[in-house]
Amino acid sequence: MYKDRGGGGGGGGGGPSKRVNYALEKHQLEKMSSTSRGLKDKEKDGGGFRGGSSGRMVSGNHRGSRAGGPGFGSGSGKNQLGSDEESETDSEESDVSGSDGDETSWISWFCNLRGNEFFCEVDDEYIQDDFNLCGLSSQVPYYEYALDLILDVESSHGDMFTEEQNELVESAAEMLYGLMHVRYILTSKGMAAMVLEKYKSCDFGRCPRVYCSGQPCLPVGQSDIPRSNIDGAYFGTTFPHLFLMTYGNLKPQKAAQNYVPRVFGFKLHKP
Repeated sequence: MYKDRGGGGGGGGGGPSKRVNYALEKHQLEKMSSTSRGLKDKEKDGGGFRGGSSGRMVSGNHRGSRAGGPGFGSGSGKNQLGSDEESETDSEESDVSGSDGDETSWISWFCNLRGNEFFCEVDDEYIQDDFNLCGLSSQVPYYEYALDLILDVESSHGDMFTEEQNELVESAAEMLYGLMHVRYILTSKGMAAMVLEKYKSCDFGRCPRVYCSGQPCLPVGQSDIPRSNIDGAYFGTTFPHLFLMTYGNLKPQKAAQNYVPRVFGFKLHKP
């Protein structure tokens, strides 16, 4: 009994000590947990600070990239604009040089003058053949100089002649070209040029008569001797007839109707 009670008392005395030990262990555990939490919080704060610093660095780099981006972009834009401007100036210079290099000949310039639409361009090979120009030297003053002007041959007569003499040479060149033209259009090449460039495009005009139905016209001269700058002699009295003989398919058909003059509906026997 005593032993049991003692054992029980010992057991009862051991109970409080266990409680004390348990309380101490719990307190230590709470301490450890609190210290560990504090360390974790510090690590979190430190991590956040690191994150903030890295965030600042990243944001700084981002700002730098953004700030540098437009700067570099603007610089590249300036370079691009500069290159575009240089390319434009180069293209303009090439256009100018091309326009300077592609000089129009005297023949093209003369045929494109207002009032000279009836003329076709005579080939240089035809002009350079002396046989085609036989007898023209006696009809045209300043023949050699006028021929050089037509063929765009550089000569020093411009420095030797006065302004009046240069004008005489130019008028002589126009006359010489007209006399060469009247011979050239009687050749196969000349007729083809007149057909393709002039006749089919109605450069010579259309017949004003009603029953001709807008038939294209051909130039004809009343004389073979030139009298003015643009004269029928530069087309001659032979060209239209030889032209229609050569190109019979272009010959116009005869009108089916004839115009009858009337007065108040009555025919006139002798108008």
